[in-house]
This record gives sequence, C-alpha cells and structure tokens, in this order.
Amino acid sequence: MNRRFLAAAALGAGLLLSGPVLADQDRPPAGSLAASEVLRQVEQRPDFASLHDMEWDDDGYWEIEYVTRDGGKRTVRLDPRTGAPRSR
Repeated sequence: MNRRFLAAAALGAGLLLSGPVLADQDRPPAGSLAASEVLRQVEQRPDFASLHDMEWDDDGYWEIEYVTRDGGKRTVRLDPRTGAPRSR
C-alpha cells in the first residue's frame, strides 16, 4: 500500500475515535450535581424572580441568567460539583 493511503486511513481512524472524547466536553463532568439541583439553588436566592437562560459552558461551569425581583437581569457562573459561584 502506498504511504498516502496509510496516512489518510490513520487520520480518518483517529478522527472517528476522537469524536466521543470531544463530545464529553459538552457536558458536566462525572460527579456533578444534576442541572435541576443547581437551578434549585439559584431559585432560592432572595432576588430571584424567573429563569431567563441556563447553559453548560465548555469552560467548565453552568452559566445561568435570571430576572431579579426588581426586573433586572443577573448572570451567575456556578461550579458543576458544588453549585458555588465561580469567577469568570
């Protein structure tokens, strides 16, 4: 077999095998709190009125935007294992 074919086959196999690894970065790590538990902690804040948006950031935290009782918007970034606030 020629070298180009072998190199292309090796590259293709590597890309196929790396797919599941890359997908794991799109969700919280093992041992994390359930998203519903993290949200419940935010809902308990005294200024919480309603949820605007909640998403997993691939930098390793939950980003939650909510509307406050006075009509403002607030964004918090929370650790997936503890629910504690994180700095950006």
